[in-house]
Amino acid sequence: MTSKVYLALQDNDVSRYIIEAIEEDNPEASIQYLPAMIRVECEGSLVVRAETVSEKLGQDWDIQALQLNMITLGGNVDEDEDSFTLKWN
Repeated sequence: MTSKVYLALQDNDVSRYIIEAIEEDNPEASIQYLPAMIRVECEGSLVVRAETVSEKLGQDWDIQALQLNMITLGGNVDEDEDSFTLKWN
């Protein structure tokens, strides 16, 4: 059985674009819109790609900017300049 990883972001304009990108790159992800927060859960792994977020925002976006909108996460983090991945090892 695979455990779910999760990511919670503040509900703001930038986070909505990040969520759109996550939905595109992780079609199996479950999105919950809660008061002041958006929670994303996914079986196995969840990937946030800087390129996809940049396309949604219409400007360059640094993957480290994800930290500005993040509330919490569950999973082991693998981050480089192109992507942020959550998974349980």
